[in-house]
Amino acid sequence: MNEEGNKLANILIVDDEKEIRSYLTDLLTENNFNVFTAGNGMKALEIIDKKKIDIVLADVVMPKMDGIALTRSIKEINPDIPVILMTAYASIEYAVESMKAGAADFISKPFKIKYALFIIKKVLETKRLKEKAKKTEYYKELSNIDALTSIHNYRFFKEMLENEIKRHKRYKRDLSFLLIDIDDFKSINDTYGHLTGDVVLKEIAELLDNTVRNSDLLARYGGEEFAVILPETSEKEALILGKRIVSVIENHKFKSVADEPIIKISVTVGLTSFPKNASNLIQLIENADQALYEGKRLGKNRITVF
Repeated sequence: MNEEGNKLANILIVDDEKEIRSYLTDLLTENNFNVFTAGNGMKALEIIDKKKIDIVLADVVMPKMDGIALTRSIKEINPDIPVILMTAYASIEYAVESMKAGAADFISKPFKIKYALFIIKKVLETKRLKEKAKKTEYYKELSNIDALTSIHNYRFFKEMLENEIKRHKRYKRDLSFLLIDIDDFKSINDTYGHLTGDVVLKEIAELLDNTVRNSDLLARYGGEEFAVILPETSEKEALILGKRIVSVIENHKFKSVADEPIIKISVTVGLTSFPKNASNLIQLIENADQALYEGKRLGKNRITVF
């Protein structure tokens, strides 16, 4: 359901295969969506012109107008309508181009029902937040979120770390900081493709979010790096959490966008503490980075204390 009481979200399915349209219609109707269908891109644009469509679920490979062209056309008509692309594993590069054209996310074929529903609901929630952001001060909160992983972004992280250092200087309390880097992430992108790389980033962000404490602040630092601010936390306490993070990632079974098992993924963590190892923000981050580099040198998949 969307924000307007009990009104259901209107979803448009665009696929040239009748069986796929029928299957998705049944699935989405059972999950309380109002469903419209189109067998090609031109028909889809006609429906969008006449109906209030909340989200479009479209195949990448279709005759005459493919998913790339359809996504661009929809964005020209109404940039606020999110498009999710459906793609078979053989057409992953097509999906990449489609997302560059403005698609919000993708779902691989054959469908994993729970994952497909998760992506649809997540995209709808992001749309709802964006609509709310236009009407209220909520845009401030939304601007603090990383678009891919849905955790805090670097800008918000840096602002919060500055505030925490000032606060801990004033009250002379411990503050610890973890810098986390995915080991050999480039090889994941090279071997399985960038879409799988994005899925891995999302999963690791979720695993980290479930592992850190409510009082900690988790953020995407950039690329394949994450950061955790640990207020009121000694080096010894932070080390325990860091070891838990390494173990959680090492033991998680990751899969590609084709739902195939992929190589074991690990992270290396650099730990530093304030005021023990640093007297300011720059020093704290640099020392954590040095500790992280040392962990990489020692063989990765570990936490290293500065």
